[in-house]
Amino acid sequence: MSLVNIASHLPEMARRQPDTPAVILPTGRASSGEITFEQFTFRELNERSDRIAMGLEGIGIKRGVRTVLMVTPSLDFFALTFALFKAGAVPVFVDPGMGVKNLGKCLAEAEPEAFIGIPKAHVARVLLGWGKPTVKRLVTVGPRLFWGGVTLKRICDSVESGGDYHPAETSAEDMAAILFTSGSTGIPKGVVYTHGTFADQVEKIRRIYYIQPGEIDLPTFPLFALFAPALGMTAVIPQMDFTRPGSVDPGNIIDSIKQFKVTTMFGSPALVNRVGRFGEANGVKLPTLKRVISAGAPVPPVVLERFCKMLSNDAEIVTPYGATECLPVASIGSKEILGDTQHDTARGKGVCVGMPLDDLEVRIIRITDDPIAEWSDDLVLPDGEIGEITVKGGNTTREYFNRESSTRLAKIADSSDGGFWHRMGDVGYMDEKGRLWMCGRKSHRVIVGAETLFTIPCEAIFNAHKMVFRTALVGVNVGGEIRPMLCVELEPGTGANQAQVREELLHLGAEHELTRNIKTILFHPKFPVDIRHNAKIFREKLAVWAEGRQ
Repeated sequence: MSLVNIASHLPEMARRQPDTPAVILPTGRASSGEITFEQFTFRELNERSDRIAMGLEGIGIKRGVRTVLMVTPSLDFFALTFALFKAGAVPVFVDPGMGVKNLGKCLAEAEPEAFIGIPKAHVARVLLGWGKPTVKRLVTVGPRLFWGGVTLKRICDSVESGGDYHPAETSAEDMAAILFTSGSTGIPKGVVYTHGTFADQVEKIRRIYYIQPGEIDLPTFPLFALFAPALGMTAVIPQMDFTRPGSVDPGNIIDSIKQFKVTTMFGSPALVNRVGRFGEANGVKLPTLKRVISAGAPVPPVVLERFCKMLSNDAEIVTPYGATECLPVASIGSKEILGDTQHDTARGKGVCVGMPLDDLEVRIIRITDDPIAEWSDDLVLPDGEIGEITVKGGNTTREYFNRESSTRLAKIADSSDGGFWHRMGDVGYMDEKGRLWMCGRKSHRVIVGAETLFTIPCEAIFNAHKMVFRTALVGVNVGGEIRPMLCVELEPGTGANQAQVREELLHLGAEHELTRNIKTILFHPKFPVDIRHNAKIFREKLAVWAEGRQ
C-alpha cells in the first residue's frame, strides 16, 4: 500500500522555500484608499497547520472524521484545510451561495461529525438545524457565543509551539474530502475525493501548465486557492465577494496583479469578461502574467480576445475542461481558439476543449439517460459523431457520498482492469486530430420529433450577433409537443430594438440547417447563473420562464 497524503506538499515546500510567502491576504484599506495586505510564509503556514492538526486531534477531530469547513478565505482557511488533511480528517466543502435549502440537504447527506465555521456559519447552523443529528464537535473561528464547543484560538493555545507533528499515514485510496458540485444541473452532489485523486490532480496541473515553485498566483475561487501552496506558488487573495465573481471590482484584480507581479490567475469566464472589458476600455497591460486559467463554462472567443490584449505575446488564456468529478480532462489555449477553432464554433460545430491529457482515456458513447452497468467497446461512437463524453484516469473520482443512485448513473464498471469510466454528463465528439469538442449538457438537449438539438452548437450561431451577450436554447411543451425556443440576453447598455434584433436572429437561424426550426425568440433581462462561477446558465429555470410566456 503506497502512502499518500495530499497535505505532504506543504511541509515539502516549507523545507524548500521556508521564507517565501505562501499566502498574501487583504486586511482593509489605508487612508490613501489602497488595499492593505498581510503575508504568511510557507514555514509559518506549515507550522500553524501542524499546531491546528494537533489541537484538532486533541478534541477528537482526527482520521476519518467528516468535518464541515465554513470559513471565509483567510489564513485560517488555508491552515485549517491543510491541518484536516494532515490529521486524516475529511473536510466537507460546500458553497455558501448555493442557497439555504440546498445547503441543508448537502450537510444532511454528508453526515458530518464536526463543524468548523465562523460565527455567522454557526448561527445559521443552530437556526436551521444543519447537521443536528450527527455533529458532535464544534469549533468556532472567531468569537464563540451560545452554541458551545471551542474556539480555534483555544485549540492553538492548548498546543505547545514547535512540536514535532507527523501527518496521518493515509493511502491513495483513503477518503480525503467531500466536495459538493455547484448544482447547476440539479441538486448538488457530494463528490468523494481520495488522497490519490488530489495528488494526481496537482501533478496534472503542474505538468500541463508548466507551473514552477516561486510563482505568484491570484486565485479567485477559494478551493482553487488551495492548489497554490501545494504547487509552491504564493497565493494572493484578492479583495472580492467570492460568491459573485461576475460582479468583481476589476480595479482590485488588476491592482493586485500589478502590485505582486502575479504570474498565474484563475478566474471564471464571468470574471475574465468583466476584467477584460475594463482593461480594454482603460488600456491596461499585465506583462507579468504568464497564464490565465479560466474554467466553469466555455469562454466566448470575444472574451478571450478582449482579455488577451492585456497580455504579453508569450502569455495566453488556457481553458481546462472538466468537472468536480474529474479535472482536468483536456485543455486548450486562446491562441489555438482564436487562430483556428472559433471559426468552426461559429458555424455550429461546438466548442473545442483541446486534446485530452496523455494519461487519460476519453471515449464518446451512445447517448442514454439510463445507467450503464458494464463497459463495452460497443458503446463507443466513431469520431465526428456526437455522444456522451466518458473519462477514465487517475484524477477521476469513483463515487458520490450517500448517493448510490447518482453513482450508478455516472459510473460504468470496467471488468477488463477493475477500473471504471465516469460519464461527464456532457455531449461532444472527437475530431480527426484527436481533439475533444463539447456540445453542451446531455440533460439540456432538446428533442423535437426525430431531431435532437444540442445547446452549444445552436447557441453559437445566434451569439454571433453583435447585440447579443448570450443565448440559451430550451425546449418548451406547447400543446403536447416540444418546441425549441431561444432565450436571449442582450449586451448591456446597447439600447437595441428587440423587434429588429428578433428578425435578424431569425434570419441568422434560417441560414443554418442546425437552427432553421428555432422560430421563437424570447428576450430575458438577465440569465440566472450558478453561484460558483456566475457563468453556467440555469437553462431549467429559463425553460420554466419561457413556458410561462406562452
